[in-house]
Amino acid sequence: MLDCAHGASYRVAPQVFRALGARVVTVCARPDGTNINRGCGALHPDALAARVRAARSDIGLAFDGDGDRLIAVDGTGAIRDGDFALAIIARHLARAGRLKASVVVTTVMANLGLDQSLAAAGIGSVKTQVGDRYVYEEMQRIGANLGGEQSGHLLLLDHSLAGDGILSGLQLLAVMRETGESLASLSRCLTKFPQVLINVPVRVKPPIESVAGLSERVDALQSDLNGAGRILIRYSGTEALARVMIEGPDRERIAAMATELADLIRRSIGAT
Repeated sequence: MLDCAHGASYRVAPQVFRALGARVVTVCARPDGTNINRGCGALHPDALAARVRAARSDIGLAFDGDGDRLIAVDGTGAIRDGDFALAIIARHLARAGRLKASVVVTTVMANLGLDQSLAAAGIGSVKTQVGDRYVYEEMQRIGANLGGEQSGHLLLLDHSLAGDGILSGLQLLAVMRETGESLASLSRCLTKFPQVLINVPVRVKPPIESVAGLSERVDALQSDLNGAGRILIRYSGTEALARVMIEGPDRERIAAMATELADLIRRSIGAT
């Protein structure tokens, strides 16, 4: 099942997959100039997940409006984002001796579970700041051929210099075909850590380490996590926001930590 987000892939995607022999059901493929990404596609994959479960489809592929992202849905209706796609594709390429530099380039927002999945297969990971341009630049620098973001923007440089959701979907299906495994089965290679993200509106953006008391509290909480989680605080590149992201094995615990740090930022530089 293909969710084209009423966007750029609405004509080409169904043609490509049908030409390769797939039985295709297409949804959200009637753009009217105003409905792009509206409650559908890679930005809203829950709708596709429900349809995949109801139709008992083997897989669902959701693209975004401009067609560069892919979010997949397995046959059980579970949503599989870019972290899952990177883990599955990387491990398959590595087994075939086709993963250049034996490394995957991701961003700081990638889940810790991805690092663990790659490490278990002897694959390294390199992190960049958020943005596919930074992923691409690092891939070029170190000679990697696979990288991408949790958002589903993947870079498969053996095939294209730009992200393309259709290409990413084809690569995922190629792994399924070559291994004879379903997406649900392949996805067992990655167990995600719970992740909490809080966006704090701010009036100014001083260096994060200069926010009064923040660095000390982050160090203390990071110590409490004892290596079983991480804390990331950064400013949005486009909005007046500070983003507090924490990963760890206990969702309630990391939610309390994130709330505490967000409140500290809010008191110091929060927008009124």
